[in-house]
Amino acid sequence: MNRKRSVWFLTLFSLVAVVTVFYVSDRPSPFDGIALFSDKTLDEVGLVETSSTNEESILSKSNAFEEMRMEVTDKRSQLRDQLATKAGSNEFTAEEKNEAFNQIEELVKIDSTEAMLELIIESLGYDDALVRIEDNDVLIDVVSNEQSTKKASEIIYAVKREWPKAYSVEVNFDGQ
Repeated sequence: MNRKRSVWFLTLFSLVAVVTVFYVSDRPSPFDGIALFSDKTLDEVGLVETSSTNEESILSKSNAFEEMRMEVTDKRSQLRDQLATKAGSNEFTAEEKNEAFNQIEELVKIDSTEAMLELIIESLGYDDALVRIEDNDVLIDVVSNEQSTKKASEIIYAVKREWPKAYSVEVNFDGQ
């Protein structure tokens, strides 16, 4: 017991010593938060103009994708509510309740898989992507100026690598 106390004491003492040395040393901080808001840094920052028509078309496609995402989410949340009501009801058998729980779990898996696939497609360099999974079919809409079979194959490969249940993958390119 005495040995444990001495180990704790030495550990705490060494921790205090390290922290003290860290704070006593006169190293300048690499980050100066106040300097960010000075007039000097504002003058050093150069602004780059972008094409507003390109941004507007990307935003309009993204808004359309967002609306489609919301519709799918609404439908699935209604279905999830119906299944939760079924699972909580006393009118159904244990097998039917279990099936409802399994369907809810499958909906959650599909939602998370769609979100993951959208992130993967966007990491390939696309501005926005919309992924919808229906049964074992995957429908993908991508915002891109380039429409090539090579790019579509790249997307299909990434999707099938991440979600092996994807038997049929369809890629649609929406130009800006």
